[in-house]
Amino acid sequence: MSGYPLLDLFWTMLWFFLWIMWLFLLFRIFADIFRSDDLGGWGKAGWLIFVIILPFVGVLVYLIVRGSTMNRRDLEQAQQREAAFQEYVRQAAGSDGGSSGSGSHVDQLATLAELKRNGALSPDEYDRAKAKLLA
Repeated sequence: MSGYPLLDLFWTMLWFFLWIMWLFLLFRIFADIFRSDDLGGWGKAGWLIFVIILPFVGVLVYLIVRGSTMNRRDLEQAQQREAAFQEYVRQAAGSDGGSSGSGSHVDQLATLAELKRNGALSPDEYDRAKAKLLA
C-alpha cells in the first residue's frame, strides 16, 4: 500500500501545472508592460508594483483591463521585426556589388512576395513572374 493515493497525485500534478501556467502568464504580462507604448513610466511602475505585491489579483486585473490589447501589441512588434528584416535583406542584396539593376530586381521581387502574401497573386502566377524577372 502506498501512503500517497492516486487522487492526491492527480491534484498535485494539476496544481503544479496551473502554477507553471501562471508563471508563464506572469512573465508575458511583465514583457507586455515594458513593451507597451501607451503607458508612461508611472503607469508601468504602477502595474509592476500591483502585479508584484498582489500577484494573482494583479495578473487577473491586468488581463481584464489590458488583455484585449496584448495581442495587438504582439502583432505590431512582429510586423516591425518583419519590416526591419525585409529592409535589411533589401540593403544587403543591393550592396553586394552586383549589376547596376540589382536594386530594382530586389525591389520587384519584394513587391512580388508582398502581392503573393496578400493573396493578389496565386503561387503559380508568383512563380511565373519571378522566373520572368530572374531570366
